[in-house]
Amino acid sequence: MSIRELISQFGEKYLAALVTTYKLTLSAFLLAVVLGVVITVFRLSPIRPLRVFADFYVQIFRNIPGAALLILLVYALPYLNVVLSYYAAVLIATALIPSAFCSEYLMSGVNAVAVGEIEAARSLGMTFFQTIKTVVLPQAVRSSVLPMTNLLVATMLTTALASQVPLNPTDLTGIVSYINTHAVGGVTAFAISAALYCATAVIIGRVGNRIDRKVRILR
Repeated sequence: MSIRELISQFGEKYLAALVTTYKLTLSAFLLAVVLGVVITVFRLSPIRPLRVFADFYVQIFRNIPGAALLILLVYALPYLNVVLSYYAAVLIATALIPSAFCSEYLMSGVNAVAVGEIEAARSLGMTFFQTIKTVVLPQAVRSSVLPMTNLLVATMLTTALASQVPLNPTDLTGIVSYINTHAVGGVTAFAISAALYCATAVIIGRVGNRIDRKVRILR
């Protein structure tokens, strides 16, 4: 089928798949950032068990394949009497892996914070959490805009895991399987989805570059 025929016949489903991909991406990215910040605070904590747990968390979810994690959530958890919806399983799998990388990027930003600033905060009587909240994290986030931009793109691509479960409406990868099941979309169906992925990634990259230029810390 030609591009025009595919868009004419499956245009609404492509739009629904695009919306599903965007919803998953935004939800997973926000969850990943929250988890990443918490794990980063744990890694900086003076409490050793928290540091050990955080390091273990990062090592696990930074190295586990997304498909393997999704299989565990969908097929293994029911044996523990924990049954998640397909959407929730995809969302969790899509968020846990980026959260480990988010923590790594934030740690790189933390390392860019001058030691003198932390010592000055302590000399003013700030607690550990006050120092992290007002001095360390704000600078770490500003230094991590570009890596976070890449993480957002990677999170969007990771949402392709949704194509492995019967999600309705499906994502941009899953819609290709749907089309080739109901018609002969062939490579053209993949090309349309790929173009939508690429266009979104380009927009995210440009927005991220603009934000980075505004908040970048010049040393």
